[in-house]
Amino acid sequence: MLQLRNAQDPRSRHLIGRTLLASALLTAVAAVPAVAAAPQAPRTPAAAAPVRSDLGAPAYQQVAHFYGAYIDAVSAGDGGRLATALRTFYLTPRLRSELNTWEQRNHADGVLRAQNTPLAFRVTPGDSAAGHTWSTVRLTWSGGEHPTYSYLTVRSDLRNGKISGIGR
Repeated sequence: MLQLRNAQDPRSRHLIGRTLLASALLTAVAAVPAVAAAPQAPRTPAAAAPVRSDLGAPAYQQVAHFYGAYIDAVSAGDGGRLATALRTFYLTPRLRSELNTWEQRNHADGVLRAQNTPLAFRVTPGDSAAGHTWSTVRLTWSGGEHPTYSYLTVRSDLRNGKISGIGR
């Protein structure tokens, strides 16, 4: 169970909300396979419509959902199992394998490309081509007048809605 020192702290309330969202998402995952396995009509995206994944949300929103829940999970003292479950749900098996190799070599979290946890994040949609779409994830590492940022390029597979690449 998640215990917080100061429930009045805005960051603590935000963490509780995201943790509850992640828990609800993982609970709902059990009901998704039967619906996802049903045949679907081919999609023909409109020129002005956002590129959508098979999970129904625009692909960059899937990236935002993942990073929000993942950052909260790794921030929690006992969030290791949740972080692993989120990786399993949102990332392709190939990317999970690549991240394991990267993490062993760099002694850091491959999803965040860092040894610590950012204070905030922002996802911006990018281009799409050849069945993939790219998003830019900005991680905020410090606050104040001159915050420090790092940027990641995240590739999503439009066929299955999974994240298939993370790089700088």
